[in-house]
Amino acid sequence: MKQVRVEERRVASFDGTELAYHVTGEGPPIVLANGLGGSWKAWKHQIAYLGDRYRFISWDYRGLYRSGPPSDPDALGIDAQVKDVLAVLDAEGVERTAVLGWSMGVQVALELFRVAPERVSTLVLVNGVAGRPWETVLNLDSMKHVVPRALGAARAAPGLVGALTRRVTSWPETVGWAKRLGLAGRTLDEELWADLAGSFQDLDMDIYVRTLEKLGLHDAWATLEHVDVPTLVVAGDRDLFTPRSAAERMVRAIRGAELLVVPGGTHYVAVEYPELVNLRVEKFFRERGWPSGAV
Repeated sequence: MKQVRVEERRVASFDGTELAYHVTGEGPPIVLANGLGGSWKAWKHQIAYLGDRYRFISWDYRGLYRSGPPSDPDALGIDAQVKDVLAVLDAEGVERTAVLGWSMGVQVALELFRVAPERVSTLVLVNGVAGRPWETVLNLDSMKHVVPRALGAARAAPGLVGALTRRVTSWPETVGWAKRLGLAGRTLDEELWADLAGSFQDLDMDIYVRTLEKLGLHDAWATLEHVDVPTLVVAGDRDLFTPRSAAERMVRAIRGAELLVVPGGTHYVAVEYPELVNLRVEKFFRERGWPSGAV
């Protein structure tokens, strides 16, 4: 993978929250709506492959990674995250953009379309659902009760959760166990995984857990029938968190949507099978009207 050079910039959002955002590449814009478990670094393979033809713009969710916390500790919902990305787009003078979302970023992307459809040209939705994510975990209905209770317990002891997270993410054996348990695929980019895991060391776990709680309350399923831009949904057939069945439901609800199911892929297909994902996204953009800036 070739070297990726990214410029960090900063902007104040609607409520004064200081956001860190990152820009790289040249050409038509693509906004990267990250998963909650990673920054722009999770997209290194896509940026390296497409960065000479597209301009990538990413931002760190409020209170996480390089972005500052909001003054209101409850201002962590998807609605606030969408206002943040609009502030970034305005700062960069971007009127309309393709959006590439992973995991939580899928919900952010769909909410962005709901709030400001004129700003969205194309959607690529990777390993995510439209809303109420706990209802699809493991395809078990009971998880919609289990996960919120677990998050409530975690929020009651953020120091303990933070210490445990730092310990687990620092173990070299963690990625091996993730593969054995089926949480990650055997082709996972372990170097990139280690880089992402390292970024958890300094996270504010109270904000992280609160953001997860807000994520569980978000619901954009009703928005799908109104999506009228080219949409590609990417799923792994071994994804335990956002299963293939949820991706298929989304595709049925969005007119003209396309589906890529990656055999052997888990919740991390973009770093497990980057060549396949990159080629499919490239083909999708070319065929569905978001041409590259290549001469």
